[in-house]
Amino acid sequence: MLPDDPRGARAMAEAWLREGGGAPALHCLGLAEAALGDALEGAMRLEQAAAEASAPAASRAQVLDQALRARLMAGDTKAAFRDGEAALALSPDDPDLLVDQAVVAAALQRFDEALADLDHALLLDPSRSDALIYRASVHRERGEPKEASRDIEAALACDPDDPEALLERGIERQRAGDLAGARADWERVRALAPDSPSADLAEQNLALLDAGPAER
Repeated sequence: MLPDDPRGARAMAEAWLREGGGAPALHCLGLAEAALGDALEGAMRLEQAAAEASAPAASRAQVLDQALRARLMAGDTKAAFRDGEAALALSPDDPDLLVDQAVVAAALQRFDEALADLDHALLLDPSRSDALIYRASVHRERGEPKEASRDIEAALACDPDDPEALLERGIERQRAGDLAGARADWERVRALAPDSPSADLAEQNLALLDAGPAER
């Protein structure tokens, strides 16, 4: 029910919880709260569900990963990082968890930890283009353009029309002084995914290119 009727899903989960639904009902209620825009309440419900569940460790880790995402929606990055740590303690070799935790670590400027998680994820699944793109951005933040370029080219080898990879390559090209190449990549992002966050960032970058260097 969540995609089409999140309010109905919340009402059903609340009724289930009153009837003794326990951790599964809390899980559903947390997802419904997050879907309705109350990400903080949803995250707390999900954390409670993971703590109370008698489910296998991997299942509890997935619930904590959902709590991590809800915490990010609520803007509580430090709590999201704690949820990621708890999730990985339960399921340390889950590539999805590793990538999500790396994104949180990078947001906290914990770039060494982000890089370690992404290395681990790619060791487990070398075809993860999202991990390659995130690792490229971490290398860029660490001042490692060669490593960033290597990862972006690997991601584009998997999918030449990946908007996020093209966005990141445009940033690398701009930093290297290749403004024409950067413009081409960002215009391609805008054409491929016009309503996406990547297109919004590409549009902003193109506007900065058009504005030229700031006057001193």
